[in-house]
Amino acid sequence: MQLLTTENAKTTKGESLGYLTAILYLAPGSLSGRNVCAHASEGCLFSCLNLAGMGAFSNVQDARIAKTKEFFRDPKGFVETLAEDVASAQRKAERLGMELCVRLNGTSDLPWENLGGQIGVPLMRRFPSVRWYDYTKNAARVRAFLAGRLPENYSLTFSRSECNGETALELARAGGNVAVVFGTKKGEPLPAKWGGRPVIDGDLHDLRFLDGRGRIVGLRAKGPARRDDSGFVVATGGVK
Repeated sequence: MQLLTTENAKTTKGESLGYLTAILYLAPGSLSGRNVCAHASEGCLFSCLNLAGMGAFSNVQDARIAKTKEFFRDPKGFVETLAEDVASAQRKAERLGMELCVRLNGTSDLPWENLGGQIGVPLMRRFPSVRWYDYTKNAARVRAFLAGRLPENYSLTFSRSECNGETALELARAGGNVAVVFGTKKGEPLPAKWGGRPVIDGDLHDLRFLDGRGRIVGLRAKGPARRDDSGFVVATGGVK
């Protein structure tokens, strides 16, 4: 079973910057019968991009559910299969003259830094030349990242929801990056600031490890998020 994909409309933008991106997509929330997004809010689950792009096809959804069930059936074996996929993607990146970066939580929020597989070594440490990154709503993981307790080639961006705004600001003040979804339409500029902090355009690429520290990563609402009324999507009128 191939677990990683390098075909994604947003991540291909990173190719112009010299990075090939591989992503693992699982079935988000509890769609598989097991929860892979323990910190997700109702707004997050409603706005999830699981059905965006190729995700709209039933065979893709079936594959994501199958992958998720396989992860819970044999998590250590799953990590070893991932290691094979990463090695293959790394060879592809080398052939293309690019660097490889990997995002394992494409539609999940799992602590991959703690999953060592059959040999007890997390993938980030097995592949030190690969850049790893994820978005997470788990504040404890972001605090560990900021304290230098995660592998140095693994970058985390905290995801703001309708339930964790104060935590998001706290982490931003501590030097963490925070992704915020705005109700800004495609082609229109994002707010200049959120929570008094400058906003950068996160739709230009998905290479979050290039963003620096203490940034608000602005994302435009897409798919179901355009219909959100929970507060997960920040209305742009009067944003400061």
